[in-house]
Amino acid sequence: MMAIAGLFVISCQSQEVSPSDNTDGDLEAIQVSAARTAADADTVTKQKCKGKLTPIDSTALPSAIITYINTNYAGAQVKFAATDSLGQYVVGVLLNKVHTGLLFDASGIFKQTLAHYGRKAKLTEVDITTLATSVTSYITTNYAGYTIKHAGTATDGTLYVSINNGTDRKVLVFDTTGTFSKVADVPQLNGGRGKGKGKGKGH
Repeated sequence: MMAIAGLFVISCQSQEVSPSDNTDGDLEAIQVSAARTAADADTVTKQKCKGKLTPIDSTALPSAIITYINTNYAGAQVKFAATDSLGQYVVGVLLNKVHTGLLFDASGIFKQTLAHYGRKAKLTEVDITTLATSVTSYITTNYAGYTIKHAGTATDGTLYVSINNGTDRKVLVFDTTGTFSKVADVPQLNGGRGKGKGKGKGH
């Protein structure tokens, strides 16, 4: 049996947003969004990958990649997986609270570790009652009917906020000043819980 899990589920912690058996899709969505952003922005993927990264379910990873992760990151959880236009694979794993991004060729052979993925993929949870007025006002104005569920910041200060209106989930991204940046393109979460693709609304 495979020792690694699929896109991991995260729980509400006082510090790092981290995996557990919690099935809170809104909380999971902000972590997966950060993982995708970290993978897209990494210098290794920019230099070695071609075209846009297309998220895939972790169950679609080749056996060679599964074996590599089981051997070198025993007990790790896969939180993000994607392919580029060359068929290469980018995989983000979490082990002992350490986030690591891995690049594999089209046959599933390991090529190298992503340079800055670990720093950018890690989120620290933010108490939603302490969110800046600029953030809450933007959401109230542009997303009437949505409720703020969870929020977390990356090490560079980027803020991820998950909102939900009962039928639709989105992850909004704000910069360090609390100014809206974009709607995150949330990769499909296990169980089909991931939603949130779309263009951001204007200020």
